[in-house]
Amino acid sequence: MWSELTKAIAKFDIPADWIGIRAVKETASNRYVRDGIPQANGKSTTEGAMIEVLVNGCLGYAATNSLEFASLAATAQIAYKQALAASKWWIYPFQETERPKVVGEYNSPYLEPLDTLSPGEINDLLVRMCRTLKVHEKIVQTTASISTSERESWFVSSNGSEVYQKFISLGSNYGAIAQDGAIVQQRTNNGWQAHCYQGGWELLRQENLWQRVQQVGEQAIELLTAAECPNIRTNLVLAPDQMMLQIHESIGHPLEIDRILGDERNYAGGSFVTTDDFGQLVYGSPLMNITFDPTVPGEYASYAFDDTGAVATREYVIKEGVLQRGLGSLESQARAGIPGVACARACSWNRPAIDRMANLNLEPGNATFDEIISGIEHGVYMESNRSWSIDDRRYKFQFGCEYAKLIENGQLTKTLRNPNYRATTPEFWHSLIKVGDTHSWQMYGTPYCGKGEPNQAIWVGHGSPVCVFADIEVFGGGS
Repeated sequence: MWSELTKAIAKFDIPADWIGIRAVKETASNRYVRDGIPQANGKSTTEGAMIEVLVNGCLGYAATNSLEFASLAATAQIAYKQALAASKWWIYPFQETERPKVVGEYNSPYLEPLDTLSPGEINDLLVRMCRTLKVHEKIVQTTASISTSERESWFVSSNGSEVYQKFISLGSNYGAIAQDGAIVQQRTNNGWQAHCYQGGWELLRQENLWQRVQQVGEQAIELLTAAECPNIRTNLVLAPDQMMLQIHESIGHPLEIDRILGDERNYAGGSFVTTDDFGQLVYGSPLMNITFDPTVPGEYASYAFDDTGAVATREYVIKEGVLQRGLGSLESQARAGIPGVACARACSWNRPAIDRMANLNLEPGNATFDEIISGIEHGVYMESNRSWSIDDRRYKFQFGCEYAKLIENGQLTKTLRNPNYRATTPEFWHSLIKVGDTHSWQMYGTPYCGKGEPNQAIWVGHGSPVCVFADIEVFGGGS
């Protein structure tokens, strides 16, 4: 593929300063079973290319679903004309330095290829999950799903870039809804679609898989008779599966440089962070260490190069509570004059790359889970996101979880249902008083982070240990 694309660029009859082609081929499948009955058995393949052209300091884009030279050449002409027309009104003059030459390769780690199991075997697995979740007659609905993706991308440019990346990923989800009269409770495996990783079928070969499936069903029943979460200001302990959303919404999105510059204000929103805050803003407590890390093996958004060819490296976004750099591509960094990361990403071949978070992780501390709980006189421990609401500046938020436990005198005691908490982003992260160690660190992912016009739903990963936040407003579902 490299050779054909490189030859195509050499033949394009356009006086551009720089040309890039990103070709993508993806085969994806989705299997979904509800109450033991298959609902969806889909498989799709998509292929095409995005062409970028730099003219007079302005970038133009156009895409085609054909990799034949005639189609690529016509698409390059469209991108060139767009860049040329827009260059009269550019707000920042880009140069080739925003598209440096890169050469390299990346392959997702996996042990069992995605074609190891047949569609029938996958359906049988999902049906068994539904049956195992049905632990009681008060379980009124069970669901299980598995999605897979095999994606290849080739990036070449007129200044000699040649990058090949292959991503193998698998996502799984299962859960149960229990009902007793007017009381309805849901329990899933660490939150909806949280188990998304790079890898093959080995991701499901866990020794405790069936015990965990049964536990999810049992906890759904347990929640029917649980007490409502109290309305109180107290110590809040969040499990890694809820920390995933907390990091995503109150750190990831507000640090996207294009949002800070106002590019997303009419759709995804803006940010309370300004360009003057980098290197100065105390975002949270000294225990807060956030890394942008696309190098973690198996995490959902790992890669070696972003979709414009920038080399992906592990970088501290927040270090000891102080904001260090934003989540912005090479061109966003040039526009804003602040440091960023290799995060220009596109959801497919028919979208241009924009600033997106990838793997955004909270680094572990040194406290064990038992030490964390035993050191709390009163608090609430919450797992698995159920609902979220945050304003368009990513400042004020309110999140709800599926499952909670009361903490009394250093012990987890009774189960609580409908647990929620609210705060502002700075208040919340400044209240971080304890961070779990590597044994409590877990990573999750989501395939549905939305942003951009036209919309792009993209995959991201988040890892975190258990964390404790002091004096947080916690409340029940009846409030």
